[in-house]
Amino acid sequence: MNSVAAIKRARIYLDAIKFEHTLFALPFAYLGMILASRGWPGWPIVVWTTLAMAGARTGAMAANRLIDAGLDARNPRTATRAIPQGLMSRPEMLGLATGGFALLHIAAWQLNGLALALAPVAMLAVTLYSYTKRFTSGSHWILGLVDGIAPVGGWIAVTGTFSLEAIVLALAVMFWIGGFDVLYGMQDVEFDRQHGLHSIPARFGVRKALWTTRASHAATIVMLLALGNISNLGWPYWVGVGLIGCLLTYENLLLKPHDLSRLNIAFFNINGYIAIVALVSTIMGVWLD
Repeated sequence: MNSVAAIKRARIYLDAIKFEHTLFALPFAYLGMILASRGWPGWPIVVWTTLAMAGARTGAMAANRLIDAGLDARNPRTATRAIPQGLMSRPEMLGLATGGFALLHIAAWQLNGLALALAPVAMLAVTLYSYTKRFTSGSHWILGLVDGIAPVGGWIAVTGTFSLEAIVLALAVMFWIGGFDVLYGMQDVEFDRQHGLHSIPARFGVRKALWTTRASHAATIVMLLALGNISNLGWPYWVGVGLIGCLLTYENLLLKPHDLSRLNIAFFNINGYIAIVALVSTIMGVWLD
């Protein structure tokens, strides 16, 4: 395979697992590290934690694509994904998942004993999530809880222990991601109902789903406020929480029960900004406490 073909193949792989969406979770792993160290944790921990997160995210997305390949092929919105389109074979996707999870375990091994011991638990959690929409409409917050592993992992990478701060931050991530996953699920209401899949929009309708998201995002702010008090963070953190509250409000106001045309703006753009604001304001809040 020549270099041009290899680059094209790599692009297919990265697009298949939506690698760029790592932006949502990675800043919260860094938050866990920053809070645990009350500053800079050192390059080795940062590098190995980043690799662990990238491996976990790659493995999780590849596993999801394998598990949902049949559903993806029947859903017009997802029929263009790599496996339904024949751009990747199932063995290729399995190899990608295996490689990602192997990287997770290698990185955890380089961090500390607790990180390595919990790596298989994280692997199972991010894999089994894909099955939850088959039996519960609470799958949105199960996804959020799985992504909430990121800040706990960042904390464990530094200290080798659990803490209340890491758990509160994980809950903030759970409510945040669970809330916007409800929004994302609005695209598939009819498909989910026809195929026996569970989601808040499919069960209760779009209008009630919007209010569910608002409640979940309100809980996110409550958790962030609690974190600031527990961690005794400086004023930049509180400014950041206020800005996150404004962004979440704007995200929820973008969508109407009869108009979901701005869903991609709400889902991708604004949530990316929220992750960055959370990271920057926490760093400054630690330095100026």
